[in-house]
Amino acid sequence: MGRKRGFEVVTNYASEEIHLPKRATKHAAGYDFEAAEDIEIPSIWQAGVRAGWEAIKSITVEKQKFSSAKPILVPTGIKAYMGKDEYLELANRSSNPLKRFLLMANGVGVVDSDYYNNPDNEGHIFFQFLNFGFSSVKIQKGERIGQGIFHSCLKSDNDVEGEDRLSGFGSTGKS
Repeated sequence: MGRKRGFEVVTNYASEEIHLPKRATKHAAGYDFEAAEDIEIPSIWQAGVRAGWEAIKSITVEKQKFSSAKPILVPTGIKAYMGKDEYLELANRSSNPLKRFLLMANGVGVVDSDYYNNPDNEGHIFFQFLNFGFSSVKIQKGERIGQGIFHSCLKSDNDVEGEDRLSGFGSTGKS
């Protein structure tokens, strides 16, 4: 029997002692993902809100003034394979907002089946975080940051198949 769904380490992290996601309990729905490296998530109050206020005061809105308010991408070193009618939902850990003031900037992430081994980044999965606390949050390599849940992807009766994926992260959106 062939492979149905699972996880692999991306090539760039092959020698970094990355752990494959696993379920913490026998009835857990989600597979826990870990950070692949140390990373700091700045507070939006220190970076984004201050930059926004300065832009309002000067009546100019320049792209670089808001660059510090962007979500931070936390690498996992992991890619996921699955059936063509499946996707992997990325969700925050319930303790992140409560204890660390970390929100996933996109609410939930959707990893499409054709993201696996894409030519841009090999299907490397990242979590996007915003920190609404008053101080920076440091995430350590190997720390659990979120979870992934495999789902079926149902199609409508009048579904029109899209184009083939040509690139990686965020590539299916036209704007």
